[in-house]
Amino acid sequence: MAFDVRPLQEDDRGWAAQFLEEHWGATIVVSRGQVHRADRYPGFVALRDDQPVGLITYHIADGQCEIVAIDSLAEGIGIGSALIDAVQGVARRAGCHRLWLITTNDNLHALRFYQKRGFVLAALHRDAIVESRNLKPSIPLIGFDGIPIRDEIELEMPL
Repeated sequence: MAFDVRPLQEDDRGWAAQFLEEHWGATIVVSRGQVHRADRYPGFVALRDDQPVGLITYHIADGQCEIVAIDSLAEGIGIGSALIDAVQGVARRAGCHRLWLITTNDNLHALRFYQKRGFVLAALHRDAIVESRNLKPSIPLIGFDGIPIRDEIELEMPL
């Protein structure tokens, strides 16, 4: 199943906002106490037969590149990996020394996915989701597999 990855364009913004609403429950993402409008950041879109099947957005600041949101409609065919590779290239060209992201303690699938792609555990931010819920009340109390969502787990890839 072939797909292409291209930079997110201005006319993709409506689709990106809708995609994030459907798959993340909002266009707002909170990490380390900062509110991000994920649909407004630069990113990449994966296309199969000219139809979007994946999205990644990122934010570069202080020599670091944070992956703010990533999602794929078809798992196991390399879309997520290709999206990460695209952002990694941008981050390197921008002189970033680190690519990083946040996931929650319940997201065991994401922890497997990122570590298999070279990310390492960088920090555990205990009870950080309490603060995040003040900024984004729609974050559920219970996540995947019935696990209470409490902590942010920071993963990084040195560049």
